Amino acid sequence: MSIFAVEYVYDPDQEDLRSQHRPEHRAWLEGLVEQGVVLASGPFGDGSGALLVFSAGTESALNELLGQDPFAREGVISAVKTAAWNPVIGVFKNLV
Repeated sequence: MSIFAVEYVYDPDQEDLRSQHRPEHRAWLEGLVEQGVVLASGPFGDGSGALLVFSAGTESALNELLGQDPFAREGVISAVKTAAWNPVIGVFKNLV
């Protein structure tokens, strides 16, 4: 398994729609936490997006999973950036 950092970028004009679907989005993430797939997740302080940290076999498998996010389904994410991440210091370093 590899660790991936995922950045969501939000369109400020879609805040109402995001708020409407946030409970389902967070429930989806919590289910993935229980499975050991989501290692951390949270919004940026300025509300511009979020950082999510995943454990996945491949980037293509991760991208398929991200398509199941209620936020993705509802089209409230303006952009997604995924990158394999190799933590060498901190709590995630032993997961690689």
